[in-house]
Amino acid sequence: MNALAIYLGRIRQFKRVDWIVYAAWVGLMVGLCLVTGAFIWAGHRAAAPLPAEASLLPLGAAIFTLAIAVDTIGHRTIYKEALRGGEALVHHIIIGAGVASSVLLCAAYAGGASYAVPALVLTILSFLYSVVDEVMHWRRYLGGRSDVVEMWSHVFILLGHGIMMTGWWLWYWRGYAGVPETLAALGGMLEHGLGAGIR
Repeated sequence: MNALAIYLGRIRQFKRVDWIVYAAWVGLMVGLCLVTGAFIWAGHRAAAPLPAEASLLPLGAAIFTLAIAVDTIGHRTIYKEALRGGEALVHHIIIGAGVASSVLLCAAYAGGASYAVPALVLTILSFLYSVVDEVMHWRRYLGGRSDVVEMWSHVFILLGHGIMMTGWWLWYWRGYAGVPETLAALGGMLEHGLGAGIR
């Protein structure tokens, strides 16, 4: 716990640019948690036949978000210089592939395989580069240029990402069950809300 407190305490070293990067990255993932959580909540409220794997999206996203909220503190402070080489580029590739795969998986609901195929490729790519990233992290750790908090945060990053994407793909392969009913319910909520506002 002392190591975690020290790690988290480094957030006091943040400069303005660090806060901007931190808020943008963590904020993006908090948004994903809220959106997926709200969608599942709306579906259950409307008695939509959402499968169990649908609930893995917000669960995995929440684990991932908490983990990166910790991990990024070290990346913006004590390990900032160590990441300036290839590791930072690997992180950018993982983020780009991960975000793009999520957007394309959403588009695959209406667009089918033309969106699902590149989404699958990008999902695999994001995990492939995550393995590359872990190799680089372990080399730093064994060389005394990382710590146990950073290493454990990566375990939970992979756990959260894995739960979220496996659940998401399983949901897609099973035909996105419950999505039409949830979208209809959300449309009704929106229409009711707008109607109430006009009146």
